[in-house]
Amino acid sequence: MSSQACVMSSLHHEIECLEGQRNSTVIVLSASHLDIELLPTLYNCLRSIGHVPRLDVVLQSRGGVVNAARRIGLLLRKFTDHLGIIVPYQCESSATILSLAANEIIAGDLAIFSPIDPNLNGADAEGQESAMSSMDIKEFGKMCEDWFNVDSQEAKEQSLSLLCNSIFPPNLTAFYRTTQEVKKIAEELLTFQLPNLAREQRIEIINQLMFGYHSHSFALTKEEMQHLGLNIVTDEQVETIAWKISEHLQQIVGGGLRTSIEQPWNDALLATIHECKIRQNNSHGFMPIWKELDV
Repeated sequence: MSSQACVMSSLHHEIECLEGQRNSTVIVLSASHLDIELLPTLYNCLRSIGHVPRLDVVLQSRGGVVNAARRIGLLLRKFTDHLGIIVPYQCESSATILSLAANEIIAGDLAIFSPIDPNLNGADAEGQESAMSSMDIKEFGKMCEDWFNVDSQEAKEQSLSLLCNSIFPPNLTAFYRTTQEVKKIAEELLTFQLPNLAREQRIEIINQLMFGYHSHSFALTKEEMQHLGLNIVTDEQVETIAWKISEHLQQIVGGGLRTSIEQPWNDALLATIHECKIRQNNSHGFMPIWKELDV
């Protein structure tokens, strides 16, 4: 039996154990980058399962497109009365946003969440490509005050002029619009998890996730997410099984597994107890290809 076949066999076994432990239907979703193109394959997978009382998704991802996270969350909700998202390891950026759609988040000790402040690629005043977080813009005036002892009112008055001299003004508007969009999406999904919480309190949680940390890569623990007020559940037996699944995924999915930049790589995996599909990407710009593997 090949190493990949061994991994698939073990993955099938762990899904079976997890379903028995949770009394639920389990989907494993791993993606280097959450994108809209995941939706058709996920939709077909959910249609083959049908509507189920309890659906658990083992999620492993470093992030991706915010609107893809929203559509994945909304699609999952259509096929179950109770959505659980199980996080053994990476659940960052847009994946953190996706987790807000769950009724409960079952997180392990190594679960990594992150702030959800948006990052945008744009151009500076000279047309050079640049990338930064919206927080880099938002905190500019405060930086002037803290580091250079500039009066807060003066910093506020000068900030817009200085920023427009270094960042193309429409890019500033794009930062603002994207930030507003992320807040709206996060609030929409969080309503599923905390429907009885006052809207002001949900917004407070979202504002903390967006603006309460000093970098987009700040690795939030399950305890910190729970402290925010999110419905974080600890289950040692589930964590043990989910971590084994994560270890399998770490052997299969990710561009870092390549031995050369030209080599194709698996950038997504979608598995249930009945099927496993893996998406292969390449460095030549062609569309990724889904392949079905034996389970």
